[in-house]
Amino acid sequence: MSAEKTEAVVIRLADFSNTSRVVTFFTRDFGKISAIAKGGKRLKGPFDTALDLLSTSRIVFLRKSSSALDILTEASLQERFRPAPGDMNGYYAGCYVAELLAGLTEPYDPHVEMFDAAGEVLATLSQGGDFRLPVLTFELRMLREIGQLPSLDECIHCGAAIESHGSRSYWMSQGGILCPDCQQENYSDHPIQAGTVAILRALSAGSEIPSRISASDRQIRELRHTITSAVSTILGRRPSTLRFLRF
Repeated sequence: MSAEKTEAVVIRLADFSNTSRVVTFFTRDFGKISAIAKGGKRLKGPFDTALDLLSTSRIVFLRKSSSALDILTEASLQERFRPAPGDMNGYYAGCYVAELLAGLTEPYDPHVEMFDAAGEVLATLSQGGDFRLPVLTFELRMLREIGQLPSLDECIHCGAAIESHGSRSYWMSQGGILCPDCQQENYSDHPIQAGTVAILRALSAGSEIPSRISASDRQIRELRHTITSAVSTILGRRPSTLRFLRF
């Protein structure tokens, strides 16, 4: 076994024994890992508060060469996820970020861009305010990073360029947009405004700061529906945490 050091965010906790836990981290250098934290349930244990859900820590772990769990040996808290008191949307949005990191990534498949994006959205959620566009931006960055970003520039059926104005296009369950000429019942899932497509492009490209983008309630609903469709297709289910979020 070799000792590894990295920065990590806690994305899942499970009891292992009366005193220990299995902790799933998303790390900067190694991607998703799961490790036994011996004594991790003790209030004054060796890891103290470094294993709270969504906390960011510097960790040291022993990497097992087989399929067995790694062993956590050190965890030093760097940042705790603390939404404002009573901000349940902020809290559940953080839990949703953890669910996506756990469900859309593979063990030992590092994605530095994804790790940084998670840190940014958790910091934003801790500050309060409207959580919707920051979370949507994180989802799009994740989908792009894992190669599952839906096609937003060409019609998924005929290949024609999607115009930025004019008739509404449609979201495809196959993973893209339909142009107006291809709007057929057997292809379309739901309507989407051209302006919503433009917002999707901007957020997925990472070229816009969410706070500078204005979206109507209808566009937020369309964004939520399209991204949920994409995420649910990959997971094979609708993310469970979404039922707690008010979009």
